[in-house]
Amino acid sequence: MSTRLNGIGMTSQRTRLRMIERLREQGIKDESVLAAMFEVPRHLFVDEALASRAYDDVSLPINFNQTISQPYIVARMIEVLRASAADHPIKRVLEIGTGCGYQAAVLAQVFPEVYTMERIQPLYERARKQLRDLKLRNVNVRYADGSAGLPEAAPFDGIIMAAAAPTLSAALREQLAVGGRMVLPVGAQEQWLYLVERDAQGFRETKLEPVKFVPLLMGKT
Repeated sequence: MSTRLNGIGMTSQRTRLRMIERLREQGIKDESVLAAMFEVPRHLFVDEALASRAYDDVSLPINFNQTISQPYIVARMIEVLRASAADHPIKRVLEIGTGCGYQAAVLAQVFPEVYTMERIQPLYERARKQLRDLKLRNVNVRYADGSAGLPEAAPFDGIIMAAAAPTLSAALREQLAVGGRMVLPVGAQEQWLYLVERDAQGFRETKLEPVKFVPLLMGKT
């Protein structure tokens, strides 16, 4: 799935190419993910004062004690999500924690149908407007507590979480389609990225690498 974005303008092609070269050096190999990362104008998702740092490999604040994840971790999580695409094409994806909408925009380049949930209303409204302005019509943005997922739209071929849950969620696992994959950070002080896969026999969990995310919180604000 590729949704062509226009009006990237402000940052040079060279700046975005440097980000892609760095992602390759960090081990990202999926060409669809790299193309999506190049295509999405990350500077539009951060405050103007931080736009000059938009393509650095750092997380940046987006207000309300939330952050936009560093490019590497966005690319890494989506690459892991896509790893089984040859055996089980991923069509419908749920993102928990829309934030500024950047990761949802990248997901929209790669997958046909994206649902994304945000519990903080000003962030939800900002992300929804930005995604609409970019004409990403395959993204459905919901103002809701994402900790329990979105059962009315389940099952999902992929679930990706942009905040650290204290434990692996049974509710989210049940919303995975057979053949589906979920990528999420788990833990409090010490956090690890996990991959959860579902097949006809049940679930398989794989601990991948240490990460650092804001905590997953419950309730809408």
